[in-house]
Amino acid sequence: MIREESTLRMRHIGPLVVGTLPVRPLVSRTVTEFGQSVLRERSRLEWRITDGGDPTRLLEDFLAAAGLPVRDLAAPPGPPVPGAPAGATVYFSAAAAAHAIGAPTGPASPVPAVPDLVAVVYEPAVGHGSVTGPADPDGADSGPADTPDGGWWLGPWRESWTPAQHAAAVEQARAAIARGDVYQVNVVGHASADYTGDPLPALARLATLPGARYGGVLAGSGWAIGCASPETLVEVTAGRAGTRPIKGTRPATATGRAELLASPKERAEHIMIVDLERNDLARVAKTGTVRVDELYGIRRWCDLWQAESVVSADLADGCGLADLLRAVCPGGSVTGAPKHAALAEIAAREPVGRGASMGALGWIGPDRVDLGLTIRTAAVDADRVHVWAGGGITWGSDPDAEVAEAAAKAAPVRAALAGPAGARRPR
Repeated sequence: MIREESTLRMRHIGPLVVGTLPVRPLVSRTVTEFGQSVLRERSRLEWRITDGGDPTRLLEDFLAAAGLPVRDLAAPPGPPVPGAPAGATVYFSAAAAAHAIGAPTGPASPVPAVPDLVAVVYEPAVGHGSVTGPADPDGADSGPADTPDGGWWLGPWRESWTPAQHAAAVEQARAAIARGDVYQVNVVGHASADYTGDPLPALARLATLPGARYGGVLAGSGWAIGCASPETLVEVTAGRAGTRPIKGTRPATATGRAELLASPKERAEHIMIVDLERNDLARVAKTGTVRVDELYGIRRWCDLWQAESVVSADLADGCGLADLLRAVCPGGSVTGAPKHAALAEIAAREPVGRGASMGALGWIGPDRVDLGLTIRTAAVDADRVHVWAGGGITWGSDPDAEVAEAAAKAAPVRAALAGPAGARRPR
């Protein structure tokens, strides 16, 4: 793998992907179809809100020009085309998603080095390129995850708000619910820490957390994102789109599971978002095809139980990637309902922007779209590591419990980034 040398404190990160997203299964199949084990970057799109335009349309046009069939996702995939790309990794910020639907984008990102839209198109290649995929069809991986953290040190975390300020934001969200402005709103906090050394192994370590369906690292000049998300924002296979919203969290114990199953507050919060996702998909679906395939299933991520549902629909003829993204983004589980009103409330309450979190990150190939929601995600710039965590607020929310839940979600991410206990700052 080609990698640029790191200084004691990173000043430049070369373009890099560890296990193209979504990680092993999809990429392995795509690579195997071409008889290769290595993917090479062919082209790249980076866009920021200040550049102007509709990011969903820019993305669709870019991928279509690269040879990916994104104009009509309802159409069956055609035969392989010689010279066609293997696929593309796509990242889409929460702010870009809000911008695309004409909603408030919120405060400025605390990590402006990270673009709001990134698409990296890969081609099959023999030998080494700027991007290395899985080493074999069974998902063996190589790269920074296997690299020692020489000189890695992560400083103390600095929160963008205090627990009391977080709790006050929860109360303000409850007041908005009482006024009838929203039914539910997601409130997210941010923290950052200084570091020294190469951040890529730490981000790759984050990507391997148990339950991370969308685990990997995407990087560019002066920035990197590490993702350990368990949540599917949208997936399309054979013309059928699906989303897997996650709402409801408890410790991964027998008692925690029983509490999650029995909690009327968690179930109400969850079902509100399932209804929102049904409505989102219905905007681009064939009439009568939206269904809830599973409701309130319990899944494990690290040391937490989380409730997940599955909603799917047949896409309407002619539904392109831009149409789909404008329908489902930003993800309902990290906004609230109604979506536009929730985004206005979020913009008024959160102290800093959501940056790389609460957006989308995944893979678009010749026969599949699979984008994860960037929860359990970290971003790195030249000076600091950034993380975000939060939760959905309903009328039944307890502010102190919401603060504790956000901390529980952030804890495994922070631990993975810190690395082995006892790491010392280089002298």
